[in-house]
Parts: sequence; structure tokens; C-alpha cells
Amino acid sequence: MLVHSTHFVSGMSIYIHEEPTWPRFQWGREKLAEQLAVVHRKQGRLLGRMEALGFELRQEAVLETLTEDVLMSSGIEGEQLDAEQVRSSIARQLGMDIGGLEPVDRNVEGVVEMLLDATRHYEKPLTAERLFAWHASLFPTGRSGMRPIRVGAWRDESSAGMQVVSGPVGNERVHFEAPAGNRLGLEMRGFLDWFNGNAENDWVVRAGVAHLWFVTIHPFDDGNGRLARVIADMTLARSEGSSQPFYSMSAQIRQERAAY
Repeated sequence: MLVHSTHFVSGMSIYIHEEPTWPRFQWGREKLAEQLAVVHRKQGRLLGRMEALGFELRQEAVLETLTEDVLMSSGIEGEQLDAEQVRSSIARQLGMDIGGLEPVDRNVEGVVEMLLDATRHYEKPLTAERLFAWHASLFPTGRSGMRPIRVGAWRDESSAGMQVVSGPVGNERVHFEAPAGNRLGLEMRGFLDWFNGNAENDWVVRAGVAHLWFVTIHPFDDGNGRLARVIADMTLARSEGSSQPFYSMSAQIRQERAAY
């Protein structure tokens, strides 16, 4: 388990990024060792079984996995994409002939482009420019719903910390407040240096830490959860050395959404 805390000083909550040790994460390696061994065995077993399939069946499995991942990741945010459009977009971009391809909206194409770039080119460094391109793919109109947002750039440096809020207007509950905008340059440099470095050699652990770290910084006006999950997908692809995903982390998260 990752060790992080929210505690109270003088009646005010202190978020994880306000801790003096931030962002030096700690976890019980000995407690994780057995679970990680199980995960790695299952990864190897799954990849072995998929390799034994013929090329067409393996391609179909990849198509189904990617389609589910896109639908579930968007669904976590309350956005319902058309399944046939997602499937058609993925098939076309993978060069698969599945017949009867649906016309695809630009926002669907963007989500698919982002996921495929992350999983097919998992070995490439994660950079600010790459994240900006992913973010622009998520929001091709420059809007989140009716609201204009900064696209392909960190949140405004003059902004206060972004809040995660639920509840009706006038009775909102603040669950979390991200670092202020003027900290984002430094925060993201630290994150990207760590991600592209060798501080943690187990890529499954790195996937979990990267997801938590990125979503805590919350560097964009919107789309942070989807980007955090894509970063995790990319990291898990590195852990397997494979650009062909056969399971969807977003689907599992959707099943356990309350805990997530």
C-alpha cells in the first residue's frame, strides 16, 4: 500500500501535497512482494496464452480490450461514448479490416489516438509536450462541455488549487484541493524526471505511483483522471514489454468505482 495521509492541524485539513515529505512516497516493499509476484506470473501466463492464439484472434482480442478501455475510462467521468464509433476508430487506426466501419466523431478519434500513442509507443519518454498533445486530443474543441478550458497547457499559473467537489450548489463537499497553478511547472518537472528515470524498477509499482502522483498534481483544467489512467496503461505496457493490451485497467476501476 502507498503511504499517504490527510490529517488535521488547528482544525484544517492538510492534503498530501502539503506534507513536508511530498512527493517522497513510501510503501512496504516486503508486503507488496508476494502480490507483485502473483501479478507478474499472471501477466506472463496471459501473454503466453495470447501468443498461442492465431494472429487474427489476437488482433480481435486487442481490439476488444482497447474498445473496453476507452469506453470505461470515459464512463468513469460520466461521458458515454458510442461503442461502435470507438471500435471503428481503433480498427481503422490499427489497420484492421472489420467491415462496416462507422463514421467517427472527432472527440472519439482524439481519445483513441491518445490511448494508442501511449500503448503502441510505450517505450518513448513521457514529456510535457506529449501530455499536451494527449490533452489536446481529449478536447479538440477547446471546451469541456459548454465551458472553455486551457487545452494543451498546464492550468493557469495564477489559479488557486483546483478542487474536487460533489453535492448540490450551496452545499458542496470539497474532497480534495490540488496544488496551486504557480507550482505546476516545478511539480510536473519532478514527476516527469522521476517517471523517465530509474528510481523504481518495478513497472507495476511505478504504474500505481504514477497514477496517484499525476492525479494529485491535477495539472490540467480537465481530463486529469483519463490522462492518469492512460499513463498507467502506458506503464503497464512497459512492465510487459508489449504494445498489445489484453486487459483493461479502466474496466476494473469502473467495477470498483466507489473505492477508486
